[in-house]
Amino acid sequence: MEQLTAEQLLQELAALENPKARAINESRGDDHGVNLGTLRTIAKALKTQPELSRELWQTGNTAARLLALLICRPKAFTVKELETMVREASVPKVNDWFINYVVKKSVHTEELRQAWFADPDPIVAASGWALTSELIVKKPDGLNLPELLEIIEAQMKTAPSRLQWAMNTALAQIGIENPELRERALAIGERLEVLKDYPTPPNCTSPYAPIWITEIVARQEAARKETVTP
Repeated sequence: MEQLTAEQLLQELAALENPKARAINESRGDDHGVNLGTLRTIAKALKTQPELSRELWQTGNTAARLLALLICRPKAFTVKELETMVREASVPKVNDWFINYVVKKSVHTEELRQAWFADPDPIVAASGWALTSELIVKKPDGLNLPELLEIIEAQMKTAPSRLQWAMNTALAQIGIENPELRERALAIGERLEVLKDYPTPPNCTSPYAPIWITEIVARQEAARKETVTP
């Protein structure tokens, strides 16, 4: 792909807007109508371009910011830059990609997780909880899981939706990954009933923690049995 400016890419993204896709995305809080697969194709052609990424981010345009996150160099961002970006990444899909494609690959991940975990901004705090859920699964050493359960039990029921969802994910992961805490995690989920009535498509796992925990543990146990069966 020829070298394109941020302005040229904005024009290209505007031309790719699909009104029907925008309407669906806006119902989820994502104000753009560009197909995500198309964004990935454009990013693949552009390759890594840190400066262009920064220019696209500064436009404030959601599709441009998603593209920016695909062509950035995660380890090049300073703590201060990431602190600023998380407070700008309020759109759900932008926040999701920012956490997964940038912060999780940063050399500052743990520092940011601790800084964001109890931030008064619920979206920033949700980002901290998302990083915590990652640690629960991959590297729980150093986490006080019983204390996390206490916080979830005390705060999740009344937390704003994005933060509530992130806390609920942590609750489920604690129950799935830690047999000794599973009964308590299930009890908390059953008492709080967070996302109990969330509409879940067929063949998808409910986000309601007791169902989520039970189904995933059952799958893991079935997989283990298949592995040891001669």
